[in-house]
Amino acid sequence: MSASVQPTPTRPVFVLGCPRSGTTLLQLMLHAHPRIALPPETLPHGLKGMAGRVAERITDGPPTLGSALGIALRAYAEEHGKVRWGDKRPAYALHVAEILRLFPDAQFVHLVRDGRDCVASLLRMPWWHRGFHEAVATWAQVVDTTRKYARELGPDTWYHLRFEDLVADPAGQLRGVCGFLGEEYAPGTTEPHRLAGMAVPARKTWHRRTHGALDTTRAGTWTTRLTPDQLRLSEAVLGEWLTSYGYELAGAVRPDPAELLRYRRVEVPHRAPHAKRRTLDRLARVREPGPVACRPAVG
Repeated sequence: MSASVQPTPTRPVFVLGCPRSGTTLLQLMLHAHPRIALPPETLPHGLKGMAGRVAERITDGPPTLGSALGIALRAYAEEHGKVRWGDKRPAYALHVAEILRLFPDAQFVHLVRDGRDCVASLLRMPWWHRGFHEAVATWAQVVDTTRKYARELGPDTWYHLRFEDLVADPAGQLRGVCGFLGEEYAPGTTEPHRLAGMAVPARKTWHRRTHGALDTTRAGTWTTRLTPDQLRLSEAVLGEWLTSYGYELAGAVRPDPAELLRYRRVEVPHRAPHAKRRTLDRLARVREPGPVACRPAVG
């Protein structure tokens, strides 16, 4: 995908996607760019040794959340000799509106991975305790939400690419991302493993693959990891979205109606908190007397 408009090269960059979609890999790739710095998800880990100085700058800056976060992220970039800053976190997929209120000029890079692979991977994570139906509902919610943002924000602010294409053709895909960001392509971005030891906390053993060369065998593992019943439900629920992103369905037969009902009983309460938060946020904005976008201190 190519961008038709070249954005200002100082806009903050946010990488997002469903958990287990490869966002850490993309973070490392962009962090390998000579002008871009994206910290680990645990920002204090990245600010080790700088916390005192950063705290002083936050205290001296504007009294807004956007200013505080911007100062911390920019300090991380400066520590690495970079001029472009941003952040990566899968959960940002459901908080784009809040990010835009803090950083109105933000750019978003959405990494999409086959939902069946995301579900299969989530079920193998030591920190995932919510079961199969919740895993399916998580991918569905992220894709449903991000597609709406993509339509609303347009190609100057929103960019998406597929994980499978990224690992198969890293140079080609990263050229597209860099073009969207208004940056020159840097060949070093195709070797993210060189930074993994520094940027990925050792305790996150589930990211161990980032320490090695790019592995195309990670695509399509759902064929051996999902049971027939799981595949039937996954394709019944996610099929339309999967095909819209170019993923071929296995053609599994429809699941038992009772199984679909069990899924719906999980999906509705899964989405409810986000829907409630959006409604309350809209009401709060209507009642606010003036502009609410926080202006970060961007130098």
